[in-house]
Amino acid sequence: MAFTGSGLRIQGDDNLQSMLVGTVMRKIKSRTWKKQRYFKLQEDCMTIWYKSKKAGKAHSTISVSDVEAVREGHQSEVLLTIADEFPAERCFTVVFRGRRSNLDLVAESADEAQSWIRGMRKLIENLENMGEREKLGQWIGDWFKKADKDHDGRMNFKEVRDLLKMMNVDMNENHAHQLFTMADKSQSGTLEDDEFVLFYKMLTQREDVLRVFQDYSADGQKLTQSDLEDFLREEQLETEDVQQYSKKLIELYEPSDTAKQLNAMTFDGFLMYLGSAEGSIYHPRHRSLFQDMSQPLNHYFICSSHNTYLMEDQLRGQSSVEGYIRALTRGCRCVEVDCWDGANGEPIVYHGHTFTSKILFKDVVTTLGKYAFKVSEYPVILSIENHCSLEQQRVMAQHLSLILGNKLLKTTLDGKAPIRLPSPEDLKGKILLKAKKIGGLEEGLNGTVEEALTTEVSDEDEAAEIDEDNVHRDTFRRMTRRSKQRLSKELSDCVVYCKSVHFSSFKHSRIHSKFYEVSSFTESKARKHMRDAGAEFVYHNARQLTRVYPSGFRTDSSNFNPQEMWNTGCQIVALNFQTAGEGMDLNDGLFGQNGRRGYILKPNFMRQAERGFDPEAPQNRDNYQPLVLNIQVISGQQLPKVNIKEGSIVDPLVRVEIHGVPLDQAKQETRYIENNGFNPVWYDTLRFTVHTPELAMVRFVVEDYDKTSKNDFVGQYTLPFSCIQQGYRHIHLLSKDGTSIPPSSLFVHVRITELE
Repeated sequence: MAFTGSGLRIQGDDNLQSMLVGTVMRKIKSRTWKKQRYFKLQEDCMTIWYKSKKAGKAHSTISVSDVEAVREGHQSEVLLTIADEFPAERCFTVVFRGRRSNLDLVAESADEAQSWIRGMRKLIENLENMGEREKLGQWIGDWFKKADKDHDGRMNFKEVRDLLKMMNVDMNENHAHQLFTMADKSQSGTLEDDEFVLFYKMLTQREDVLRVFQDYSADGQKLTQSDLEDFLREEQLETEDVQQYSKKLIELYEPSDTAKQLNAMTFDGFLMYLGSAEGSIYHPRHRSLFQDMSQPLNHYFICSSHNTYLMEDQLRGQSSVEGYIRALTRGCRCVEVDCWDGANGEPIVYHGHTFTSKILFKDVVTTLGKYAFKVSEYPVILSIENHCSLEQQRVMAQHLSLILGNKLLKTTLDGKAPIRLPSPEDLKGKILLKAKKIGGLEEGLNGTVEEALTTEVSDEDEAAEIDEDNVHRDTFRRMTRRSKQRLSKELSDCVVYCKSVHFSSFKHSRIHSKFYEVSSFTESKARKHMRDAGAEFVYHNARQLTRVYPSGFRTDSSNFNPQEMWNTGCQIVALNFQTAGEGMDLNDGLFGQNGRRGYILKPNFMRQAERGFDPEAPQNRDNYQPLVLNIQVISGQQLPKVNIKEGSIVDPLVRVEIHGVPLDQAKQETRYIENNGFNPVWYDTLRFTVHTPELAMVRFVVEDYDKTSKNDFVGQYTLPFSCIQQGYRHIHLLSKDGTSIPPSSLFVHVRITELE
């Protein structure tokens, strides 16, 4: 077989050799569920096969492309429960992309565990370093293996015909047979791997890209460097040194050495370039850290999670430190902890008055200390919803100080009373507590704070914030009693720049509020303030931090649309990270830029309090210049199959959505293409006027059209308007979970012009 782990060196690698032989390990689901399974790496070095030792039991497979990381030791909740039974050096956790549950394993020895840990990390690294051509080859190989039912390394026409259905192609049988015969160079009536690659290439001829290529090629065979420069300048609107850039692209993507020597690009190279990061709709410069990080904290949108401890819904879901690990490794910079009195004097974390499971506060803090700065060095805000007694508040303060050490910010940076919030740059590597505080920042510095204070120790119980006119209010009556109790000085002293305060009115805040005070709103309260005083809300957020969180009635942990909150400059817009959908797509889209560091600088007109930006009337701001976005949706490539029914083929349509200020909210669709999810072609043009491009998000959604019921979701991609590259671009689609689904993509042409 030619389809292997894409050039991976297996010879001489003891870890991979050991994995190929196979190992018996224990799969752990709980303290009582521990079953032996036989694990073996397949010859392709891309699939791990495992099965029960019991005869006749079905086997399962793990695709290496689905694995995000491998954690050593007792680094999962499940493995911590069996720590007294199995030593850390025999344990490891396989972490999958998206929201799929971890796989916890115990090897028979420390050496075997290390073989699998090192081997899997090498496989992950190899996959990450693959070029576009290698990834495509791997994908073709995966399909070949799926279709090769008798595992003889060749496919007859029936197997190929079945494969086409699996790949979302509804093709005329005569045409398919004609391609099959042309690819069957050995005239054996079957296709071997190289012949199958040829068949695939004929199947996927990109007439749409060839048309563009020939428009700029003088001889129809290649692009000279001059031709490529013309294309980059005229179509892609590249502004950097086009001569140098064209040389770089030829060097990176041209597969032919002969063409490289001529400083030219063949059609294959052109196709590779358009499928790469440089050919993507997302500007590569915006993916890295490019924004000014020295502005005050309140000048940034901050990636924020609600009920971070929950893995599922808010009534019966599991509470787990895994929720914090997943949020933090996705770049989240504000996590929430609901604290209640627990047994043996130890505070616990769970969703109060519900059947959600409980975890220890100290375990949450330990997890925070371990994972806070793995993907971003910028500060983490720990938002406390405090329902604890004075005694257990002191225990909380003790855990925070002892476990986090100097990561916990306990005083102002220079020990003096500041006049504004510090910047993310100033606070690198620091964890900030957001909670109630006795007195102000100034009194804390002077040591004049009284011992304890009777107050509402929590200002963020979402049940207490439910709108008074809500018809279900009585259902939550016992949950709405705000806790009037004493706040411990020890916990209060851990709060520096993020003092939680109750919000009275914008007028009151303008006169009395301090820059380090943070108010929290449920989504419905925030919307009311937007409707009543949008410009005042923007002004308020130019001066201090605001947190918005989902309504207590979202018991299924669904999310609101965060865009409307960002429109008024709310920085801490907390979402349920465990719930996939539009809300998290927008969140991932906004925070995917700037190196995924979790902080995005707000537009200048939202940072200057005197500017008076009103999201309801964006045309009244300075330098107002609406833009026109023209998107020609040209084609789709290898869209995933969504309906598992035999013979079902996708009927794809593309919807483009603009999320932004109210005037910009819009969506348009292409027509649907019948029975073709493999290479549908539209050439449909959609046109949008965008009045506040600095705040706009663009979401591409592919759906399987169904005239009798709701369309099925196929894939999506969301990015900020400001990150768009113009010209001919590919959009690499993501699953509902936000994970990549290569090689599924859309091919589009983008033009942005000023409104006349």
